[in-house]
Amino acid sequence: MFVEPVMPGQRSGWIEVICGPMFSGKTEELIRRVRRAQIAGQRVLICKPKRDTRYSESEVVSHDRKAVESIAVEDAREILKHSEPVQVVAIDEVQFFDYEIVEVCRHLALKGKRVIVAGLDMDYRARPFGPVPYLLAVAEYITKLHAICKHCGALATHSYRLTDEREDIVLGAEERYEPRCRICFHMGNILDFGKREEQ
Repeated sequence: MFVEPVMPGQRSGWIEVICGPMFSGKTEELIRRVRRAQIAGQRVLICKPKRDTRYSESEVVSHDRKAVESIAVEDAREILKHSEPVQVVAIDEVQFFDYEIVEVCRHLALKGKRVIVAGLDMDYRARPFGPVPYLLAVAEYITKLHAICKHCGALATHSYRLTDEREDIVLGAEERYEPRCRICFHMGNILDFGKREEQ
């Protein structure tokens, strides 16, 4: 479990990345850290991309329905407009932002803020997802979470898309995705590819 660092004389803030596949508890962990910061009396800004309206337009909500009030933003730069009076900035579904989010997070950390981001590290094709690899490179703290494979019960590191949609970003939950281990993910892709070839 992540415990907040205490470093006397810290001259700047830092970046924490929470990553992993769908259903691994990323948003739940982000909410846990936010609540601990609030208990400590810190001022917290919570942001999410405006396009993510799956559970709520105004809250960050985990798949198990834990929720916290947030600000929905159009782009990364908008986060800066709301960040001045706070000590902690938390950003959910960070993979949906463009690459400018990396510089925004670095800027916030340089201003002494604790920056917590959560997002998918791989897309449905098992490729690095958007800006997340860059955030992993510049972060001081990384937490990689795992789900449980729906097929064999092993640790799941992949998000398997159950539909035939081929767009990079398709919002959804259990109706569109399931967590899978490396073997079950690739076996599913082989079987799906065979079905498409037959059509």
